[in-house]
Amino acid sequence: MAVAANFAAPMRQIAAVFERDTGHQARLAFGSTGGFYAQIRNAAPFDILLAADAATPARLEAEDLALPSSRFTYAVGRLVLWSARRDVVDARGEILRSGSLSRLAIANPKLAPYGVAAVQVLERLGIEGALRDRWVRGENIAQTYQFVASGNVEVGFVALSQVVAEGRIKSGSGWIVPEALHDPIRQDAVLLARARDNPAALALMRFLRSDAARQVIAQHGYGF
Repeated sequence: MAVAANFAAPMRQIAAVFERDTGHQARLAFGSTGGFYAQIRNAAPFDILLAADAATPARLEAEDLALPSSRFTYAVGRLVLWSARRDVVDARGEILRSGSLSRLAIANPKLAPYGVAAVQVLERLGIEGALRDRWVRGENIAQTYQFVASGNVEVGFVALSQVVAEGRIKSGSGWIVPEALHDPIRQDAVLLARARDNPAALALMRFLRSDAARQVIAQHGYGF
């Protein structure tokens, strides 16, 4: 299965429980949703796509590359402006307006829905133009997180799921972006056409809706 990079940690946990409970094996590949879309169109051997958006699974459905009516929202993502250092990002994100940022990490908005959301935040705050030449683009949200976690870029927009534990930001400093500042990051799953008769894929699609899976998803900072 192809899994959006932001969902790597919860999916590893879900897959472990799924394998234990069902005896099926889940082989996971993580990357950008845009990259996976291109691979699937070129006959990459995936059975399920867990996207970081809703548009890509719908497009695959329209192109007869995914099964109609299999698509559903498995998680709603949240965006956070984050630094690996304490006391860098304030509770209201005012650092974005401070003029002190030399670089700002975002996921490539051409490939990653979290990057699209980050650009929307900057646009709605009226500061996109002022900061555009300071962007450091990650291929996906995992690479963007690594830029910031390593300290190579001091501040960046990452997925809340990457920095949260038990409902709190586990290290560094961050501003959880109000949902009104970007379109909802609705993440949809879809069963790809090649897997219509694959019992493991069908079972995993059902399992993603289970209470056990949803508990893991919520623990990682997602909504439904």
